[in-house]
Amino acid sequence: MKVYFIGAGPGDPELITVKGQRIIEACPVIIYAGSLVPREVFARCETDGDKPAAKIIDSASIDLNQIIEHILVAHKNNQDVARVHCGDPSLYGAIGEQIRRLEELNIDFEIIPGVTATSASAAWLGKELTLSGVSQTIIMTRYEGKTPFPERERLPALAQSGATLAIHLGVTRIHKIVEELIPHYGEDCPVAVCYRTSWPDQDKVVGTLKDIVAKVREKKFTRTSLILVGQVLAPKEFDDSYLYDQDQAHVYRPKVKPKVARSVKR
Repeated sequence: MKVYFIGAGPGDPELITVKGQRIIEACPVIIYAGSLVPREVFARCETDGDKPAAKIIDSASIDLNQIIEHILVAHKNNQDVARVHCGDPSLYGAIGEQIRRLEELNIDFEIIPGVTATSASAAWLGKELTLSGVSQTIIMTRYEGKTPFPERERLPALAQSGATLAIHLGVTRIHKIVEELIPHYGEDCPVAVCYRTSWPDQDKVVGTLKDIVAKVREKKFTRTSLILVGQVLAPKEFDDSYLYDQDQAHVYRPKVKPKVARSVKR
């Protein structure tokens, strides 16, 4: 028996990995993160088909102890469990405390990564987040709330790097975020706020640190939004990557020797 922590991606049911989908459809027990996970990813598991329908549990209304109780029942019955999270479970997935319990109980587990909101939002915006000569670093963080933050990880400290920022769970404090970033990025720094990226009702707004607060409030984004900040969103200019540079091709791409046609004796 094994518990699989599976990243279902940001919302589009087609953005789950092939491995993640395969395991979900094979598991007799599914525990999923409520409205954050599209039900389409386990739609086949709700019908009889060639095997009994899976037991599907919405974890939104239960606590950690209850989740572990469901896993213990599955363990007793020797049933694999698909623990389905949104995005990538290793990022703000709250799997750490679940894994700690599983290790105490000597229950095997595996993590199946998923597409992050950051990568999906960049794709939606049509942007590369690591442009040569502009920014080679992305900092994924969240705005400080109930979760305690060490001083070195508070937004003003991170902003000193000038790196591209992907800020989770902060849209309700967008005004505070802007106040803390302007001294380091300037009022004209590009910003994008992506709401429910890849879901049918996805929406977004782009602007600068100077005007993004008003734009977000006009859209009435209050949750499930990712804030991206950095010059990569609207670069004035950037260098070509060395990856496809003619003089560097031999470093990054092995040369393939052309096949030599052999003469055939008649």
